[in-house]
Amino acid sequence: MAARWCVALLVVALAAAGAGAEEGEWDPVIRMPGEKEPAAARGGERLDEEEDDGVGTRWAVLVAGSSGYGNYRHQADICHAYQILRKGGLKEENIVVFMYDDVANSALNPRRGVIINHPEGEDVYAGVPKDYTGDQVTAKNFYAVLLGDKTAVTGGSRKVIDSKPNDHIFIYYSDHGGPGVLGMPNLPYLYAGDFIKVLREKHASNSYAKMVIYVEACESGSIFEGLMPEDLNIYVTTASNAEESSWGTYCPGMEPSPPSEYITCLGDLYSISWMEDSETHNLKEETIKEQYEVVKERTSGSNNYGAGSHVMEYGDKTFKGEKLYRYQGFDPANANVTNKLLWRGQKAVVNQRDADILFLWKRYELLHEKSREKLEVLREITGTVTHRKHLDSSIDFIGKLLFGVENGPSTLGAVRAPGQPLVDDWDCVKRMVRIFESHCGSLTQYGMKHMRAFANICNSGAPATAMKEASISACGSYNSARWSPLVQGYSA
Repeated sequence: MAARWCVALLVVALAAAGAGAEEGEWDPVIRMPGEKEPAAARGGERLDEEEDDGVGTRWAVLVAGSSGYGNYRHQADICHAYQILRKGGLKEENIVVFMYDDVANSALNPRRGVIINHPEGEDVYAGVPKDYTGDQVTAKNFYAVLLGDKTAVTGGSRKVIDSKPNDHIFIYYSDHGGPGVLGMPNLPYLYAGDFIKVLREKHASNSYAKMVIYVEACESGSIFEGLMPEDLNIYVTTASNAEESSWGTYCPGMEPSPPSEYITCLGDLYSISWMEDSETHNLKEETIKEQYEVVKERTSGSNNYGAGSHVMEYGDKTFKGEKLYRYQGFDPANANVTNKLLWRGQKAVVNQRDADILFLWKRYELLHEKSREKLEVLREITGTVTHRKHLDSSIDFIGKLLFGVENGPSTLGAVRAPGQPLVDDWDCVKRMVRIFESHCGSLTQYGMKHMRAFANICNSGAPATAMKEASISACGSYNSARWSPLVQGYSA
């Protein structure tokens, strides 16, 4: 009788051991009832299952703030980041993706339906959710998603960051920027004053434990300089300081260069630096601080800032010693990796604001001589360069009208001391931008660099009436039909 009971218990134990295995697999280990299967037998320490590690749920918001094939690199950055987070075990339901989604299937894309972020890279587009695309990629929707406010979201998947007090949030933004602003493919832009207000509101809602923000954009440091509190449990790192450009990389004609059929940059220097680092490290061992230091060196061009930028950090720096997996997850394939990242230093990079001109020239060179399309591209290049010169000269002239010939340029270009925000009155900046665009045409992603001028006009106390008169004088005869804010939209 006892022998029969032993056989029966053995059968039950064997059945229980195999119950959790994948179909066609067999777990040879016999366990007592209630004994847990070891992590290794479950496919490593993947974070698909919630772990009792004090992290709670991992959330992420990924934002590509541009549109157009010439800005390929921004959507490539975001798609790549998504793949890293998914391999790290973050669930799709907890990752919100903003991208215009006009690159992968563009007629200009030599590999239709595919996006790469490295010259020899794999497709990073496959499987990326289309949470907010096209005209849904707005600052308003971004704020609503971050705050977890479904009622404020317009269109899209309506996925939001419905986080709880113990949860961790990772935000990554890649696009053009300017002093105090980050780009959006649908205007208005994201303004630093508004963003910091939203971060304060998120903190006040007690809906996260800690947050890490990575920002790729020109003058991205200006979004946080003098504005980012240290008591919100938010750590921020940016591609550049408050005064300099960030850089595109893997561009045509540069080394390393994209495949010959590509006429646009595949990535951004800061962005590929942190992502290639994350892909080649055990993120249960690497800390936030260690990644910051690696990215800082690579983005600077090994401390040669002639073709690089100063990676910065803001906010709460007290938890830099935490492991990256708490925000980016952990890929079990990297469990035994120490450091296999052996990059060749970029022989060349391109200023973010010039990448679109590089793209247009490459496109022009490849088109058949005397073709209508080649003529149209040349016309676009000419029009773009002409409008750039118009913006530069108009801003300069307005400064001289407001502050005098000698003081105008220095007043508009003045940089406040470190620790001070770009401007004290963000509503004033928006008013000045709208006045300027009403008379001088759209700022465009290039003209974002002039936001410091508008901020300094406000800091000087110049009234809106004086700005209007100066703008009319500077641009009264300018034919801005193509660049009209009625067509392009207002930046503020």
